[in-house]
Amino acid sequence: MLKTFDLVLIGVMTATATVTYTIKHRAELKVEEVHRLEAEIKLEKDTIDLLKADWALQSQPNRLERLVKAYNEELKLQPTESTALVHAKELPMLKSEVPVPDVTEAKVSAKGATVASAKSATEASAKGAPGTKGAQATAKAQPVPMPAPRGEAEDSDQIETGSVEE
Repeated sequence: MLKTFDLVLIGVMTATATVTYTIKHRAELKVEEVHRLEAEIKLEKDTIDLLKADWALQSQPNRLERLVKAYNEELKLQPTESTALVHAKELPMLKSEVPVPDVTEAKVSAKGATVASAKSATEASAKGAPGTKGAQATAKAQPVPMPAPRGEAEDSDQIETGSVEE
């Protein structure tokens, strides 16, 4: 009876040692993975710092001025006028944001006019082209989207821009 109990205890100790070794081995693998990920993160941070320094060098005003002078004949660059700067909300709407015109299907005339010609006639009538009264009756003209006017209280020095800094 004592020998059977000893064998059971030896089996339990062997199983416990195996489980402990397996857990220890998995923990070591996880520690190695953490070290590898930390090294990758450090490499990425170093790369970001290097790219920021490179950007600072590439965008120096003196360097850009020399490049403008060197390539002025080829590029024919002109200084930006202060009236050319606008706020993002002053830009016209994107094509995807323009409302869909509510146009009833135009009737095809006896001469073979199509829906496309009716649309072009509507556009021409909006510009003031003569002889387009028939097209105005078949299609409704949509208002042209206009940018929002600048407010008086708004600072002209504040320009909305994106940033690469965190």
